[in-house]
Amino acid sequence: MQKGVTTPSRPMSPVIQRFLRYAAVHTTSDMESGTSPSAAREADLAELLVKELTELGASVDHDREHCYVYAKIPANAEGRHSLGFIAHLDTSPEASGEQVCPSFVEHYEGGKILLNEEKNIVLDQEDFPELLTYQGQTLIVTDGTTLLGADDKAGVAEIMDMAETLLTHPEIPHGDILIAFTPDEEIGEGTAHFDVARFGAEYGFTVDGGEIGELQYECFNAASAKIRIHGRNVHTGDAKGRMVHAARIGMELVDLLPSGERPEFTEQYEGFFHVLTFEGTAEDASMHILIRDHDKALFEEKKRLMESAVSYLQGKYPAATISLDLTDSYYNMKEKILPDNAFLLDKCSACMKELGIEPLIRPIRGGTDGATLSFKGLPCPNLCAGGHNFHGIYEYVPVESIEKIAKLLVLLADRLTR
Repeated sequence: MQKGVTTPSRPMSPVIQRFLRYAAVHTTSDMESGTSPSAAREADLAELLVKELTELGASVDHDREHCYVYAKIPANAEGRHSLGFIAHLDTSPEASGEQVCPSFVEHYEGGKILLNEEKNIVLDQEDFPELLTYQGQTLIVTDGTTLLGADDKAGVAEIMDMAETLLTHPEIPHGDILIAFTPDEEIGEGTAHFDVARFGAEYGFTVDGGEIGELQYECFNAASAKIRIHGRNVHTGDAKGRMVHAARIGMELVDLLPSGERPEFTEQYEGFFHVLTFEGTAEDASMHILIRDHDKALFEEKKRLMESAVSYLQGKYPAATISLDLTDSYYNMKEKILPDNAFLLDKCSACMKELGIEPLIRPIRGGTDGATLSFKGLPCPNLCAGGHNFHGIYEYVPVESIEKIAKLLVLLADRLTR
């Protein structure tokens, strides 16, 4: 069993140093705050990036009120298009992002990696077989107590490394290169205050995907269902015929949804219902359920099913009060990418092959800021950032993937602005 070390034996490249620097900043977003940004700590990383971009010589436009960082590297060749690169500042609230302590597993041999000896937490190839893809490479892993933050600080580091390369090597031709770092992507609010005109790109990429080679132009249609149930609580000794148990009504609602349409039972283009949170007592209960489907018609059908389930339970339990707040979150960006902007996929695939990267064009079983931006008029497929197992303690990213993706962005800055 291999164990990580805090300092690798070979010198760290600038892009890896950047990633570690950014991963150390606590930027977990907060789904319940109701503010934008959702957590003031996200501004800590934004301010760091503004400082670094300014020192590199980029033109920086900082929306401090809403925690958006826009930057521009002016074109150095005539007749070129403009191209944008976008990544997000926040990390998922599904696991702690505070006091992240990465370690390096050098020359990964295959098999198990001991993340935390005290808690006996192991990253095992039997559970995560894609690990075998990276035998012989150096992996950056967690200490088993937090997420790593490669989603999306690997993307942030790769974009920043590209910026430094372009600004220090004027011989590389490119059009206007626009950069944006956004808050709150992980809670579905990353583009709430994104100003497409202020950004200024004709098209772009979110650098927010997974393993190296991923190139995505299809995502879920997404909706959020928030249910509140007010029941009637009485002493258990006198409950018969009187108690209306709110939490049990919530459990019954879950049972009314198709049992096979859950994340743990679906893949590829299959949609699902996901109970994200469920809190309840006999008196009151609340639920947050995510609704997802790539197919627009099936997506609408799932929303109707949710509405009918709530209506049925309200009729069955008239003494309870059941409310449903059902809102759309984002839509499948495929219709904004194909056919008019298919060249983004073709040219990006060609650049990947030029660098020895196998393009992996597959649907996203989720969404990115690019989905919403595509519907705002900025065609924006999603590009790999290099990591795996996002949103949890088993997250990892290969050093070689981060370094090669940074080179890919530089190549795209040339080829996709021609």
